[in-house]
Amino acid sequence: VQLQASGGGLVQAGGSLRLSCTASGDTLNRYIVGWFRQTPGKEKEFVAAINLSGGGTYTADSVRDRFTIFRDTAENTAYLQMNSLKPEDTAVYYCAARDRYGLAFHHNEYDIWGQGTLVTVSS
Repeated sequence: VQLQASGGGLVQAGGSLRLSCTASGDTLNRYIVGWFRQTPGKEKEFVAAINLSGGGTYTADSVRDRFTIFRDTAENTAYLQMNSLKPEDTAVYYCAARDRYGLAFHHNEYDIWGQGTLVTVSS
């Protein structure tokens, strides 16, 4: 399976963006999906994860009151809704997938990665 993250862009502080993660070569519905972000020189940071059904999610403390992860199994797509964006949210955002049981919060627990989409939040 190959992942494609999209929806990034330039937004002013306080604005919103919705990132999408789609799959080709296999159905995304078979995989637990995670979102991570990375800034230059830093390790990938966990943002959120969602289980197969979409009924179980976990979001990092730093964004929990502003970001929501969800998935549409009919559309075979996972999303990251980002509201009240801050300049410190500026990063390349990646979606990742794992076919093992359970949510995971570290990037090395995910097997498949998309190419990333850049989110830039201006002050």
